[in-house]
Amino acid sequence: MTNRYGYIRVSSKEQNEERQRIAMQQAGLLPKNVYLDKQSGKDFARPQYQKLLRRLKRDDLLYVKSIDRLGRNYEEILQQWRLLTKDKGVDIVVLDMPLLDTRRGKDLMGTFLSDIVLQLLSFVAENERTTIRQRQAEGIAAARARGVRLGRPPQPLPASFPGVCRRWKTGRITASAAAQECQMPLSSFLYRAKNYDIT
Repeated sequence: MTNRYGYIRVSSKEQNEERQRIAMQQAGLLPKNVYLDKQSGKDFARPQYQKLLRRLKRDDLLYVKSIDRLGRNYEEILQQWRLLTKDKGVDIVVLDMPLLDTRRGKDLMGTFLSDIVLQLLSFVAENERTTIRQRQAEGIAAARARGVRLGRPPQPLPASFPGVCRRWKTGRITASAAAQECQMPLSSFLYRAKNYDIT
């Protein structure tokens, strides 16, 4: 008997997976057979995906909304696709791409077409990920060039910091003792003390 499963992935806890859930419901899947991960698609070390992988058996059917929900890394998508379809004997349906339905065209031509489409889409998914990273890096660089300070604002220094820093810089106490006296982590104390003018 064929068991039917769904896999949903969003990149972070803040993102909403409702669109994918609706697609799974419309495909007639039971909620208990739908697995959800809220983390990046950069690799397949995702708890729910791994749980699903252990549950899938030969002739089972796996639904995903789109290929990028399965993953973002071109090589790893292809590797997982082959693991699922060839090694485990599972059929896959990509709801947004009817050509990627391994139940159709089990002959050589059907497999060939499916492989071409999969490779193309996997490449597009990874290329999009690379483009996003590049845009983020460019945005950060442009913000820094405009003098925008990124990250959390620094915590105010404790009132005792100037005196403690002076004692540390003149070798009267250790960095660990200084950090403890200021009630700061050692790394934070060293970072702030390095640029602190004691004159």
